[in-house]
Amino acid sequence: MRIFTKSSIVLAAVAALALSGCAEKKVCNTPVAKIAKVDNRDAEIKSLQAELAEARAKSAKVVTVTKTVQGPNELYPPNPEPGKCYARVLTPAKYQIKTEKVLVREPGEKVVVIPAKYGWKTQKVLVKEASEKIVSVPPVYKTVTEKILVKPASEKLVTVPAVYKTVTEKILVKPAMTTWKKGRGLTEKLDGNTGEIMCLVETPPVYKTITKKVLVKPATTKSIPVPAVYKTITKRVVARPASTKTIPIPAVYKTIRVKTIVQPAQTKTIPVPPVYKTVTKKIKVADPVLKWKVVRCRTIVH
Repeated sequence: MRIFTKSSIVLAAVAALALSGCAEKKVCNTPVAKIAKVDNRDAEIKSLQAELAEARAKSAKVVTVTKTVQGPNELYPPNPEPGKCYARVLTPAKYQIKTEKVLVREPGEKVVVIPAKYGWKTQKVLVKEASEKIVSVPPVYKTVTEKILVKPASEKLVTVPAVYKTVTEKILVKPAMTTWKKGRGLTEKLDGNTGEIMCLVETPPVYKTITKKVLVKPATTKSIPVPAVYKTITKRVVARPASTKTIPIPAVYKTIRVKTIVQPAQTKTIPVPPVYKTVTKKIKVADPVLKWKVVRCRTIVH
C-alpha cells in the first residue's frame, strides 16, 4: 500500500499530461487531431488545477490510495492497441454533499436569582447595659488619750569592789650555796704540777622583807531594780473604717428603624433547550485513482 497526498497526486497527473506521448512513439500530424488534443489537454489541466486548489485547501488531510502491484507490466497500460497513445490520468475523488443537524449546545438549566424582599420596623435597641457604680465612704476618726510604755522596767547591776589587807613577808632572794675558793698556806700540796689549794666554802642564803596587799574579799556585783517609764499621748484613731456602697445604674435604650427580611432570596431553575445547527458536509464516497487513458497524440517516427 502506498500513501500519496492529494496535491502531490494532482501535480503528478498534470506532469503526466504535459509529458505524455504515444506508447509506440507515433505522432498524429493532422491539424484537427492537434487542436482536439490541445483542447482536451487544456480542459483536463483546468480540472486538475481546480482539484489541486481544493487539495491545497485541505492539505492537512491525507488520502490513502490502495494500489496492487501486478508485476513489470504496471509501467504500461494493460491490453494496449497499436496506433493509440495512453497516459496515466488521476481520476479525482468523488464527494457527496450531505446536510446534517449538529448539536451546538446541550440542554441544560439556567438558575435565576430572585432577590429578597425587605421591610422596615421599629425596634428598641440596648445602647448601654445596666451597671453599678461603687462610691467610697470615708472613715470616721476620734481623739483618745493613751498611756504608752516608753522604757520597760529593768535591773541595774552595780559592781562591789574587792577588799584587800596589807601584810609583811620575808622572801628568799638568794638561796644558800657552796663554792670553791683558793686556800691559803702550804700545809698540804694536792697538785704537784700547779701547787694550788682549793677549798669548798658554804655561802648563807639571802632574804628580803616586802609589804604586799592580800585579797580578803573578791569583787562582786549586785542587782538594783529600775522602774518602767511611761508617757501619756493624745492620738487620732479610726472610729469607723472606710467603706464602699454600690449604686445601681439603669440600662439605656434607643428606638431605631430596622430593615428586616420579609421574604428571603430564592433561586429558580429554568430549563434551557438544546441548540442545533444545520451543517453541510462534503463526504468522500470514492478515493482518487490513477488509470490509463487513451489520448490523442502525434507519433514520433525515427
